[in-house]
Amino acid sequence: MKRVSITDIEHDSWAPGIPQHTTAGKIELGAIHGVLPFNGRRNPITPSSISHKVSFTYRTAANSWRLRVGFAESGAEYAAGLQALIATTIHDVEFQPVEITYLCPMTSRTRQHTIDIRLTFRSGLRRLLFVRNRHSLTKPQTEAEIATIRSAAQESHGHELHVVDADAFSRPRRDNLRRMYWYIIEEPDPVTDEIVLDTAQHLHTLWLISDLQKAIALPRGRVMKSCLRLIGRRQLQADPDAVICEHSRIWRPEP
Repeated sequence: MKRVSITDIEHDSWAPGIPQHTTAGKIELGAIHGVLPFNGRRNPITPSSISHKVSFTYRTAANSWRLRVGFAESGAEYAAGLQALIATTIHDVEFQPVEITYLCPMTSRTRQHTIDIRLTFRSGLRRLLFVRNRHSLTKPQTEAEIATIRSAAQESHGHELHVVDADAFSRPRRDNLRRMYWYIIEEPDPVTDEIVLDTAQHLHTLWLISDLQKAIALPRGRVMKSCLRLIGRRQLQADPDAVICEHSRIWRPEP
């Protein structure tokens, strides 16, 4: 039998590259009983091997603390939302809330930009968040794009636009925020929080969270959850870029 070399095969009869497949498209989430639907302008949830898309439920005072579906285009965007959700000054958090039409400074063409997050403060102030990774934020074209979007934003969209460095949300910080949100919003325990905070303020040997667990006659897990709530509300402090556990250093905020 004659041996056939790869060079003898007609190049038109085989495909050396990765076959191209049609994309699966956006992932649509159906109605969930008892949960308010996603109310953003754009659904960013698509299959991706690069970015970390997140779908979740959350509560705000604006929704009478009812669960609502939220979509975030990245883990950092989700973390920025969680950070706002646990803040006592925030009334509402919206994901992908509005589209802003602007003239691209690079191509001189009209483009649409969907705002990542909109915060509504209890004072009535509405703040738009532009979340982007640090490398992108250093590029002149990104700076020009942000300036153009800020100029194109109308008062109906929001009162101000803030830029958020996505790289500031390390993986441990994201995990800490996720747990803080859950224990603050879904598992509140004001009685335990009062006990833990009072003990922390008077315990002279306070160094680790485990010191509080030893000093308080409550289950260690209950004290741990309380510490996360107090840290999330900034009544106690810890390193947010290290996973907070019973061995974490904890301290009282400066007066």
